[in-house]
Amino acid sequence: MRFDTKIAVVVRGDLADWQKLNVTAFLASGVAHATGEVVGDPYADGSGNRYLPMFREPVLCFAADSDELARVHGRGLSRGLAMAVYTDDMFATGHDADNRAAVQAVEADRLPLAGLALYGPRNSVDRATKGLKLHG
Repeated sequence: MRFDTKIAVVVRGDLADWQKLNVTAFLASGVAHATGEVVGDPYADGSGNRYLPMFREPVLCFAADSDELARVHGRGLSRGLAMAVYTDDMFATGHDADNRAAVQAVEADRLPLAGLALYGPRNSVDRATKGLKLHG
């Protein structure tokens, strides 16, 4: 099935592995709140155990350097895409309120991005991530 929307997570390639995974998880949680349609129905196994719902569509994960992240960020903002950001400063915070304060303290064009996630129309997300390679 081809969706009209797309989810992309872009993480800076020079981060430690644990940081890449942490950033990806946090960013994905932000995308889950983009619309009521991005998450599917809950799961259940054959024994009747219930599991949380997940995204209804694939998530593409890209690697980028700082300049590429800044470019994708600008493209995402200019296209009005739903976006989640994770900055380097957030690695030193202890909770959500401090994370929000760390982001709010910096102008958009100066955010020290560790990663970001985009959600929106397929063509707009494709244009925002143009030139990036899938994370490998």
